[in-house]
Amino acid sequence: MAASRAGPVELGFAELAPAWRLRSEQFPSKVYAPLPGRADAFHRGIFLFCCREPPCCSGLRVFRNQLPRKNDFYSYEPPSENPSPETESLCLQLKSGAHLCRVCGCLGPKTCSRCHKVYYCSKEHQTLDWRLGHKQACAQPDHLDHIIPDHNFLFPEFEIVIETEDEILPEVVEKEDYSELIGSMGEALEEELDSMAKHESREDKIFQKFKTQIALEPEQILRYGRGIAPIWISGENIPQEKDIPDCPCGAKRIFEFQVMPQLLNYLKADRLGKSIDWGILAVFTCAESCSLGIGYTEEFVWRQDVTNTP
Repeated sequence: MAASRAGPVELGFAELAPAWRLRSEQFPSKVYAPLPGRADAFHRGIFLFCCREPPCCSGLRVFRNQLPRKNDFYSYEPPSENPSPETESLCLQLKSGAHLCRVCGCLGPKTCSRCHKVYYCSKEHQTLDWRLGHKQACAQPDHLDHIIPDHNFLFPEFEIVIETEDEILPEVVEKEDYSELIGSMGEALEEELDSMAKHESREDKIFQKFKTQIALEPEQILRYGRGIAPIWISGENIPQEKDIPDCPCGAKRIFEFQVMPQLLNYLKADRLGKSIDWGILAVFTCAESCSLGIGYTEEFVWRQDVTNTP
């Protein structure tokens, strides 16, 4: 885990949007994170998966996907007569397009044998989609591109709108903490307040800092800042450097973004009747944003629970 740096934080907020706008080809919201010391920019995506059956595995996995840094082949044709295997493979993918599962959005190698217009990751998702509308839509293949499937068994979908966080000065934080303490004590004596401050636990201070940090924008579901320090909700289970594994390329991993517990309210996870919960999901990615070939590179996510917060 590389050293943290100061920098602006981008906040993500969930907003309702029409279903057509949330399709992958629309890509309504973007966060650009140029690498320090590099003039070249490249498209890069990070995908966080949360398993609905957490006892069967760790429950969380995160993957990074990106184009090579030298993107001089937007015509989808190799830029030279002797392209590298990586460039040639990528150009082929761009020309043909990657087929995604109509239900979940993962890679869809299977297609409907009747219309050959929609794709699925598995027989199970094809069966679900058939029962929930594709059986009727399949008879009108010319209109399939304009039909938005309504899969109410999935989590609700929202657009994530990005805003830059206003800076909170340290003296403001200290003043707010003190005002809250005064208000809760009424007419307590000054020496009693001093005594309380001395015995305030590290846990209390970390949770108070978390509350103060999000107070101005309590609806935030995501905090993005590549290379900055995350804000923790609890003093327990904070990772040390040894807890964050290095990237397979040999580089350290750095913090990139965190998912806030407010997202659970939007997902309506309680309706599943299963334990899907977290305090903070902190995602760490390769500091060099290395290219390990075409496809997806697994990164690291740290889960901090809230069971012991005050």
